[in-house]
Amino acid sequence: MSDKKTIAVVGATGAQGGGLARAILADQNRQFALRALTRNANSAKARELAAAGAEVVEADLNDEAGMARGFEGAHGAFVVTNYWAQRTPEDEAARTPAEAELHQAATAARAAKAADVQHVIWSTLEDTRDHFGYDERVPTVDGRYKVPHFDAKAEADELFTRYGVPTTFLRTAGFFEGFTGPLAPVRDADGSLVLTLPMADQPMSAIAVEDIGRTALGIFKRGAEFVGQTVSIAGEHLTGEEFAAALADAIGEPVLYRPQGWDDFRAMGFPAAIEMGNMFQYYAEDSRRFTGVRDLALVRRLNPELQSFRNWLAVHNDEIPRG
Repeated sequence: MSDKKTIAVVGATGAQGGGLARAILADQNRQFALRALTRNANSAKARELAAAGAEVVEADLNDEAGMARGFEGAHGAFVVTNYWAQRTPEDEAARTPAEAELHQAATAARAAKAADVQHVIWSTLEDTRDHFGYDERVPTVDGRYKVPHFDAKAEADELFTRYGVPTTFLRTAGFFEGFTGPLAPVRDADGSLVLTLPMADQPMSAIAVEDIGRTALGIFKRGAEFVGQTVSIAGEHLTGEEFAAALADAIGEPVLYRPQGWDDFRAMGFPAAIEMGNMFQYYAEDSRRFTGVRDLALVRRLNPELQSFRNWLAVHNDEIPRG
């Protein structure tokens, strides 16, 4: 029987959880065994993890008993919820996405306590209402939030404390991967590539999603050192001009930075436009604090492979749309 400590990873076939799963399997020290928790153990990604040496277990954040079984005997657990997950009409009728996240976080916290997990890393974010307060310039969403996919995670922090779960609160940041999709440069009427990132002149923290998992592994390796603490992470802090310059070098043609206004973004009309416009306004207005608490030197100590935006672009250049 292996004497490795088991880490149970929620969402092991997803983005953040998948990064940690791969980091555990690739770790030369082989310090931990991976238990990959997924809703579908027969998916292609789940089968790949099993073939690579993971124990794959079906578990659902909406099923507390099943989640407790998934955590049983594990030393550590990584918990992440997905605000943007596709939901059934029944789900939508029962709960808003924020309510669903809070429900799932409570389920995970109670299950981790029942299973006596010694170290949980909870992937979370700031509460933007600490900055905005009741500012009427910024529309309220879903009754009480400014940026629900931030604020609900921040509310859920208290659940892990309430249920007595030894937890590290891992505050993440925007993903570099956004530049392969909604944040990618677009062609202007004159054919120029333009980056419209709504950050005004302020720096934004961002990270490669793979590095979230790698950094989480670094925290697990430090034992109980970060239990009860908040660790805020990023890969780099860049202004819109700096993001545009890096993109231009990767693409091989100029990229102009013309930041979109927050009200203009909120008026775009797609389902999450108001929430995302609020998010970018928060990023920009609270930039000094948001970037300041994300100590890149600490993140590099936890994850020596931490990628800068240019490092990441060198690998993912072909995924950047050219407008």
